[in-house]
Amino acid sequence: MFAQDENEMNEDIQSANNPFEQKEEEAAQEEQAAQTDEQDECEKLRAELDDLNNKYLRMAADFDNYRKRQMQERESLLKYGAAETMTKLLAVLDTFERAGESLKDVEDVKSVKEGYEVAYKQLLDTLKKAGLETIEALGAEFDPNLHEAIAQTPTNEHPDNTVISQMQKGYKLGDRVLRPALVNVALNEEQ
Repeated sequence: MFAQDENEMNEDIQSANNPFEQKEEEAAQEEQAAQTDEQDECEKLRAELDDLNNKYLRMAADFDNYRKRQMQERESLLKYGAAETMTKLLAVLDTFERAGESLKDVEDVKSVKEGYEVAYKQLLDTLKKAGLETIEALGAEFDPNLHEAIAQTPTNEHPDNTVISQMQKGYKLGDRVLRPALVNVALNEEQ
């Protein structure tokens, strides 16, 4: 028993006195500490990557939802955008229906003319409130953005490129032309 204890003591003394073994042990400990630091750094980077990946996925889902919501709103606007104007035009439609009913027993042309004028004025007022504007053409200089020339008349009575007659009215909504005015344009005769 004493021999075994003595052997262990000799080994402890030898290892304690051997500087090479101490350096190897210190190097092994430093290497293990470096590996632990690298593992910790790697874990931090993985956690950061996972966090960024989750943020990206949430942002992509939010954008997809936004895009779908915008498409639905646009479809709704296209489908029901004219609802307010149509609601205003219902009153004009009612006026035409009443005028049609009253025409059944009418023999007087004057009352038919008055009914027509009332309905026309109501329709025009409703469309103006909705933003419709008539394009003024007669006497104006020809503008290809507002007018469509369907004829040119040689004349010296009007300046060149002046609208001398209008075949069909043109209309615009705000600054957008809905239908250009169909016009006849003066063309100066050469003398």
